[in-house]
Amino acid sequence: MWNKVKSYIKKYKLLNDNNLYLVALSGGADSVALLLMLDEMGYKIHAIHCNFHLRGEESDRDEQFCETLCMQKHIPFHRIHFDTLTYAEMHKVSVEMAARELRYRYFEQLRQDLGAQGICVAHHRDDSVETVLLNLVRGTGLRGLTGIQPRNGYILRPLLCVSRAEIESYLAEKGQEYVTDSTNLEADVQRNKVRLQVLPLLQELNPAVSDNIQQTAEHVLEAQKVLDTVIDDYKDAKTITFNELDKIGSREYLLFEWLKNYGFNGVQVQQIMEAETGRIISSSSGYDVLKDRDAYYVEPSLKPFNSLRIPEEGIYMINETAKFSVKKESVWLSKDAAIATLDADQVRFPLTVRQVEEGDWMIPYGMEGRKLLSDLMTDRKMTIFEKRRQLVVTDADNNILWLVGIRIDHRYRICGNTSNTLTINISER
Repeated sequence: MWNKVKSYIKKYKLLNDNNLYLVALSGGADSVALLLMLDEMGYKIHAIHCNFHLRGEESDRDEQFCETLCMQKHIPFHRIHFDTLTYAEMHKVSVEMAARELRYRYFEQLRQDLGAQGICVAHHRDDSVETVLLNLVRGTGLRGLTGIQPRNGYILRPLLCVSRAEIESYLAEKGQEYVTDSTNLEADVQRNKVRLQVLPLLQELNPAVSDNIQQTAEHVLEAQKVLDTVIDDYKDAKTITFNELDKIGSREYLLFEWLKNYGFNGVQVQQIMEAETGRIISSSSGYDVLKDRDAYYVEPSLKPFNSLRIPEEGIYMINETAKFSVKKESVWLSKDAAIATLDADQVRFPLTVRQVEEGDWMIPYGMEGRKLLSDLMTDRKMTIFEKRRQLVVTDADNNILWLVGIRIDHRYRICGNTSNTLTINISER
C-alpha cells in the first residue's frame, strides 16, 4: 500500500518534498492512515481537526484522540470548534452542508495563514466508487462518471488509489488504533446505503466490482480530458453555430457543457435542442439562450428598459455604459452608423428613446413607402436577441426618426433646403 500511494502521488504530482501540507484528521481509519503514511514518507505536515459538536461525548472523544496521536508523532496539531446546528439554521442549509462549508472555509483560511501548499483529505477508492454509483442513480452526464478527482484546487487526495480494506489492513499491521463515527454504521443516508447495502450485493456478482468501477472512472476521466480540450474553445462563447456543433459530433454534449456555465441544466438543454427556431429559454442564473436559424445564442436576460425623454439638446445617460448626445450644428452629414444626422427644422422636441414596439414603422432613408421595423430588422437577418435590444428615437408626435445604428427616416433627412443639422450620437460612456 505504501508503494501504491507513493506512485499515485508521483503520477498526479500531488505533493513535493519542499512544501508544507495540512492533513484533515477526523480520527477515523482513513484520515489516521493518511497522516501516518505522509509522515513516514517524510512530507512536512500539520494536522487539522474540526469538532462540529454533533455527537456529544463522541465528538470530544475524537478530538482528544487526534490530539494525543499528534503529540505521540510530534506532528503540529490545529483544532477548531463549530456550532454547526446554529450555523445550519441561520443559513437555511442541511447539517451536512453546514459542516462542509465550515470545514473547508477553515481549511482554506489556515492554509493561507500557514503558507501551506495544499490540504490533504482521506477520500479513498471506495468513496470514489460510491460517488459514481450515486451519480448514476441520480442521473449524470459523463463528468459524473469520473468519480472523485485526485486534485481539486488546493484539495489533494493521495489515498484514492487504495480501498478501505487496504487502509484497515495497513493500520492493523502497524497496531494503530482509530475511532469510529457511529453515524457511518447507520444506513440512513444515501451514501451509507450504497456503502452498506448496494456494494455488498454487487460484490456477490463480482468480487472485483469496486476495482472495475474505479478503473472505468479513470478511463472516463482520461476521455473527459480529451473532450475538455475541445470544450475549452467554446467555454466563453456567446454563439455556437450548427456547423460547429456538427463538427464535434454531438450537439447535445457540447451544448450541455457550454450552457451549464450559464446556469442551464440537462432538461433545459434538451428543451433547447427540441425547440422551434426563435424560441428563447431562460436559466435561473439570469441568462437566456436562443435557437435561431443556424446557431444558438446566449446572453444575459434583458432588463426592462425605461424610456428616456430628451427635452432639449444635451447629453443623456441610457445606462451605466452608454449615452446619447443631442446637439444642433452647421450642416454636415455623417456616415457613422452611431450618428444620426437629421434636418433640425423638421424635428419636434421632446424626443424619446425607447425599444421597438409591435406595429412600429418608418420610411427608411432612400425609400418612398412605409416599412414595418420588424420587417426591416428581419431583412437584416437580425436575431431575436438583437431585435429585442433594438432602440428607436421618436419625436414629439411619436414619429420614428432613427432606428438606432441602422437607418434614419427619409422624411427627416438632410437635403438642399437644410440650414441646421441635428446630430444624435450614441456612444460608450
